[in-house]
Amino acid sequence: MSLALSPPTGNAPLVTRLLTRWPQISERMLAAGLGATRPAADLPKGHFTAEVLPAIYACGRAVLQAIGEQREFTRAEVAAFVVPVAQRHAEDRIPLPLLIEAIHGSAQSVLQEAVALATTAEMHDLTVIGGRLLDLLMHINITVVETYTEVEQSIYNAEREARRALCAALLGGLPAEELAARADTALAERYTVLAIHIRHDEQPSTVATLISRRRIRILQRALDGRTGTTALATFDGSTGIALLPDVADADPAEQRYEQLAAELAEQFGVAVFIAEYRSVTRESVPQTAHEATDLAELARLLGKPPGVYRLDDLLLEHQLTRPGPARERLVERIAPILPSPHLIEALDAHLRHGSDRKAAAAEIHVHPNTFSYRLRRIAELTGIDPTEPHDSRLLAAALTIHRLCPAADAKAATPPGHGVD
Repeated sequence: MSLALSPPTGNAPLVTRLLTRWPQISERMLAAGLGATRPAADLPKGHFTAEVLPAIYACGRAVLQAIGEQREFTRAEVAAFVVPVAQRHAEDRIPLPLLIEAIHGSAQSVLQEAVALATTAEMHDLTVIGGRLLDLLMHINITVVETYTEVEQSIYNAEREARRALCAALLGGLPAEELAARADTALAERYTVLAIHIRHDEQPSTVATLISRRRIRILQRALDGRTGTTALATFDGSTGIALLPDVADADPAEQRYEQLAAELAEQFGVAVFIAEYRSVTRESVPQTAHEATDLAELARLLGKPPGVYRLDDLLLEHQLTRPGPARERLVERIAPILPSPHLIEALDAHLRHGSDRKAAAAEIHVHPNTFSYRLRRIAELTGIDPTEPHDSRLLAAALTIHRLCPAADAKAATPPGHGVD
């Protein structure tokens, strides 16, 4: 551009004042762009912040510095900031018109900031900055369109789908050699099977789709980083299975996957539960994947802390949820107290505090005598005394089944003539 900025006066130049305020302006640009464009506006707060805001800040700062130095900001420099963000949005299948609209919303926002800061004497500088920002907008639009086209036509998408098909074949116990060749992936003799389960959060359908695609990409990137290759996974944004080849690793497996769970929880913004089964033969993958899925869901339903779980961590609870006459009979034994939430509450507090009745009573805000009466009433109605160690274990098991298997409750009828207080 042939125009040049005015010589500095006693006050800082307009471009310098914009740079000083750039961190705050960047945040307002994001809100005016992606954050205000439907369906992006319906996404959880901060959905784009981690990936988009740093790019807005770094690119804008570099552009303003180039304007201050009166040098051209090239398309190659623009691409360095824009291409990674555009690739991720393209992989998430965020519609291109939506992204272009958001970019223009951000551009309008920064022009409004410049106009608000400029004085009457700085109209020439405002014209220069406005012209350079229009050049930047042109470079960004071209770069984004080219990136979207490359991603859509990339063989990477075909390979990714081939790997998903390969993973589905392994999980279904189907022949996988031909699919492995198509996916350019070597089959392993043994795998670590990870079941990933996150807490479901209700979102409008369009928003849920965008969030799921982002989560799929984040998980894939995290798994690839840990395996050093493209990991096999069938994750839909809420639940899924990952198959990782068994390899020698200097880091303890527990630490590696605990870090994965924490990383995913931070980026997803929801609790993440992972069930891990190690050194699973290829033939055993289908059954193990089914068990791992049950275990991850079990941890969530039990209200356990987010993280990694193995069968030994939930051995009793897992066994109690298996169908069979013992499970049905246990639920039948506590059926008389199921309609009485105050008795269930007392039993739960007793199981947590054991012989410390004062603490148990305080937890549910009743007098110790009232608490003792409720325990006696449980014993009368069920025929199982909570104060006896053996009976207490039976009641604990029955209560666990009651919480995890509502269908079993439906089969358990209250014995005739047994009222509840």
